[in-house]
Amino acid sequence: MVNLTQEVNDFINRTLDSHVRIAVTGLSRAGKTAFISSLVNQLLHTSTHDNLPLLTAARDKRLVGAKRVPQLNMMVPRFSYDQAMAQLEMQPPMWPEPTRDVSEIRLSIKYRPKRKTKRLLGATSTLNIDIIDYPGEWLLDLPLLDMDFDTWSNTQFEALSGTRETLAKPWLEALAQLDLNAEADEKQLASIARLYTDYLHACKQAGLHWVQPGRFVLPGELDGAPVLQFFPCQFQGKDATKNSHYAMLKARFKQYQQKVVKAFYKHHFSTFDRQIVLVDCLTPLNEGHESFADMRGALEQIMHSFEYGKSSLLRRLFAPRIDKILFAATKADHVTPDQHGHLTSLLKQMVHPAWQTAAYENIDMSCMSIASIQATQAGFINQQGESHPAIQGVSEQGESITLFPGDVPEKLPAADYWQNNGFEYTSFRPMPVEADHPLRHIRLDKALEYLIGDKLR
Repeated sequence: MVNLTQEVNDFINRTLDSHVRIAVTGLSRAGKTAFISSLVNQLLHTSTHDNLPLLTAARDKRLVGAKRVPQLNMMVPRFSYDQAMAQLEMQPPMWPEPTRDVSEIRLSIKYRPKRKTKRLLGATSTLNIDIIDYPGEWLLDLPLLDMDFDTWSNTQFEALSGTRETLAKPWLEALAQLDLNAEADEKQLASIARLYTDYLHACKQAGLHWVQPGRFVLPGELDGAPVLQFFPCQFQGKDATKNSHYAMLKARFKQYQQKVVKAFYKHHFSTFDRQIVLVDCLTPLNEGHESFADMRGALEQIMHSFEYGKSSLLRRLFAPRIDKILFAATKADHVTPDQHGHLTSLLKQMVHPAWQTAAYENIDMSCMSIASIQATQAGFINQQGESHPAIQGVSEQGESITLFPGDVPEKLPAADYWQNNGFEYTSFRPMPVEADHPLRHIRLDKALEYLIGDKLR
């Protein structure tokens, strides 16, 4: 028997559609953990429940069943599905802990194929799905690979306005006392780097999304490492001395570029087949124009990750093979069903530049609104003899609420939009989980059809 190389095995797997790797990402609080938990939960229940009517293979009764199997990459932590389900099944139910690091889970789906080439190999086929979860903040680091230290520093200082300028004051005051050309003092640099990291955390707490470097707020295994102890600065002299603060900051930035950002993307991006980007459009609408504009800016930064053309940075560095990207507006259950179309339309407006680029490069893209784990029920309320759409759920504080949250704009709102429109996008607890039943969702089956439907034919 000839030993096939890994490349030949990969080719055979992809030709027979027996393996797919899906990257799940999104900005902070977009619902990545909830999405993966629900996706796994739905597929594990396919043999006993008709819970995925929009997934063609399920609707045609061709799905035999699914099970969890050991992942191949033993160097990546396992996605904590059991812990997530335990939290959802609590009384009262709780949302699972958010994404903090890279994790992975593998599912094996057995199905009856429609394609003649697959039926020749047997009555059933198997599709192995590797689902990879990693923090969306790390995506924001990709543009750093195309910058030098001074260019990156300038972008950070140019962003210092409004809320950012206020939050940055402690870091800026410490930076003003630093002699960049003096001999490097690692203790002093570490102290100022902590203040810069505190500033990035404060930006996140204030509802802002564009934080660089992303590993500073979610360091993972690099917590406390010198490679995360640098910050932007503007050196005014012509030449800095070799062992100066400025020289050390530049060196650490370059190490971060090469050993952290480039290594992460090279290791993971080159293996992805499909990608879903989860976006919470509602919270920034609640918080105001600055938060909304910052989220759109962060999405534009993420767009750099999806320019897979021959001249793109990703293509030059990693040769990614992603052929489908799904953008999903999450928390669709937090607005009334008549607003779901507006939610999808708003997301399309946000990703429009990337859509044009992807279309030219022959990459399939789609947008939809979903609720991975349903938290409300939709219905109608009667006011003065008229029926109005509403949603009902239990708030995070345990209060039962029925309300109409507000209209979702179909297009990108102007700065004065918030002066004339009110939003009440309340945070709800997940709905109680019924014993031996799949989690309730909205259009997760449609997302699955887009991501893996062609693999189940």
